[in-house]
Amino acid sequence: MTLADPIHHITGALREAFRERWLFDLANRFSDAGQELVLVGGCVRDVFCPTPGRLSDIDLATDAPPAQITRLLTGWADAVWQIGAAYGTVGARRAGQTVEITTYRSDVYHEDSRKPTVVFGTDLIRDLSRRDFTVNAMAVRLPSLELVDPHHGLADLHEGWLRTPVAPEVSFGDDPLRMMRAARFVSQLGLRAHPEVRAAMSRMAERITIVSAERIGEEFRRLLLGRDPRSGLELLTETTLAEYVLPELPALQLQTDEHFRHKDIYEHTLTVLEQAIERESDHHPTCGPDLALRLAALLHDIAKPATRRVESDGAVSFHHHEVVGSRMARKRLTALRYPTALIDEVCLLIELHLRFHGYRDGAWTDSAVRRYVRDAGDQLIRLHKLTRADCTTRNPRKAARLRSAYDALERRIDELATTEQMNAIRPDLDGRAIMEILGIPPGPAVGAAYRFLLDRRLEQGPGTEAEATTALLAWWRDYETG
Repeated sequence: MTLADPIHHITGALREAFRERWLFDLANRFSDAGQELVLVGGCVRDVFCPTPGRLSDIDLATDAPPAQITRLLTGWADAVWQIGAAYGTVGARRAGQTVEITTYRSDVYHEDSRKPTVVFGTDLIRDLSRRDFTVNAMAVRLPSLELVDPHHGLADLHEGWLRTPVAPEVSFGDDPLRMMRAARFVSQLGLRAHPEVRAAMSRMAERITIVSAERIGEEFRRLLLGRDPRSGLELLTETTLAEYVLPELPALQLQTDEHFRHKDIYEHTLTVLEQAIERESDHHPTCGPDLALRLAALLHDIAKPATRRVESDGAVSFHHHEVVGSRMARKRLTALRYPTALIDEVCLLIELHLRFHGYRDGAWTDSAVRRYVRDAGDQLIRLHKLTRADCTTRNPRKAARLRSAYDALERRIDELATTEQMNAIRPDLDGRAIMEILGIPPGPAVGAAYRFLLDRRLEQGPGTEAEATTALLAWWRDYETG
């Protein structure tokens, strides 16, 4: 679809995208009651993008107030809910299809408030003017399928620009989160922020601090899962918005790598992220965007500014930055209100991302390989991807050596996994057996015995129950006398 297409081709595209009978039945229900019903937002925009939006992404708007929306849906829908009615949104479900309808409105943030004041309206054009960007400020009237585009969003989409329907200072003042959305749409849609948008983001970056951490975290998540997160992250950094959202990222611009002093750690980090994304389908050909892997790639070196040290020979080092970085990442991701399980995965990957560099020419013992697998746990595949992505050297010989070494390590892991069932490394005796053999109740001693047997299993590989029992009894005698 291009701007040169006549209007009937645009209408044809809309009819193809929104051909479901239930949609027109609902539109006629509103029309019969003297109310408008329009398609708005991303579902309209995506009709004209290379990848069309899904039906589940449909958003509807109307001049009817929430109470009237509810009345019109009652009897048509299988279920109706008003959980968002205070903001003008009523939800419904019919024959498995979920739909949300929102009254025309304008959301305005006050200077020191994190919650918007919602004002309902009856005018579509005015409603579209308060939308975040012109590409999202298009609507389709139902059932006529008339395209309403007062702010030339279709032209901006065609030309690749991200602009606001009103002056960006007004738009971002009304809702500062829109600055985060700008970076997100740059990542998701491949658009370029208009110079006026970039300038306003730079001037107003501090205003993002009035927005809740949950909303910022959600926009950042969507940015990172986009098809080009590097562009979105660069926009955050260049407009100084990152200093309020993820200050650890711009801080990397001042650091240089310990091995190649010319290498900017900020650029290195973005390259690692891109390379990690390229490896997402490794081992899992149908794998989609992996948030844990992308976060780990983005944050794996964030402690380098905090651990930077100039050695006596003038070299710069960042000792233990992986351990410090894991703690810093936990603090930042917790502040963004991400789930604990996700935070644990990311922090483990950061903590272990340098472990491989102790592997030289197969020098690890089998017990060291087992510990690598045990410590990585269910994050082993992601650790493989992150470690390989972390190689950004421009020296082809060094890059080849690193690839060869990690290939060898993966082969050893696979060989040991085949012979020792390493995907479930456990002691040769479980807790119940330990208590029966030693004649002790549950308590700290059982845990200590379990750890002893696990270390023995890691060092020596699998053994028999008889061998484990003999070793356990010998350990117990020392434990009791110690």
